[in-house]
Amino acid sequence: MLFKRLTEGILEILFPKVCTVCGLRLATNENFVCNNCLESKFEEAYQPGKRSTRDIMLPEGVYLQHALWNFDKGGYLQEVLHQLKYNRLTGVGEDIGRQLGKSMLRHPEFMNRVKGRKVRLLPVPLHPKKYRMRGYNQAFYIAKGVAEVTNLHIIDKNTVQRIKNTGTQTGYSLEKRRKNIDGAFKVTVPEKVKDVLCVIIDDVFTTGATTFELSSELKKIGCGEIMIATVAQA
Repeated sequence: MLFKRLTEGILEILFPKVCTVCGLRLATNENFVCNNCLESKFEEAYQPGKRSTRDIMLPEGVYLQHALWNFDKGGYLQEVLHQLKYNRLTGVGEDIGRQLGKSMLRHPEFMNRVKGRKVRLLPVPLHPKKYRMRGYNQAFYIAKGVAEVTNLHIIDKNTVQRIKNTGTQTGYSLEKRRKNIDGAFKVTVPEKVKDVLCVIIDDVFTTGATTFELSSELKKIGCGEIMIATVAQA
């Protein structure tokens, strides 16, 4: 034990942990993104008193669409999400997920709606082929952070599956996005979501094509109500 502590101390001196965003040394209670960056580096997207971040028309069954920060193309947030999505920095997902969870707890519409209900967090599923290539689902780690601060449970794995490998939707028009994502999801264990309030978790909300398609499948099998929560709003 003493040798382990000594080794860890030496490594901390030689290779100190630094914030993924600002590069400054992390405090002992910080993980991958420092508290200062989490609290003040990014622009908040939430607009008090509204059920969607940018007055988006929500489809039937979707009660709330909430995003934590505004996406900053070419900026720090884009880089953080890139590191999470492609470079296996899953701890970053948990850090920003905790921050998303805190913002959800401050959202009066969210709190009023979930009170006394059976609620499950649903990370947007990856297609098996993409999962094998990447090795993980970034939305799951965001949901893990959300779960930690909200005490909500993540829905059982494989309850909902992605059955269509859509690839990236970047650069597509809204119509092309909707056509591309049509029929992409399947609820394989309906009893797990029937009459449940599902909170869909993802990294970025752009046009809503993906999360709205997933919402549509949930409603078909009797999901009680749906909310959407993302780290960023593009």
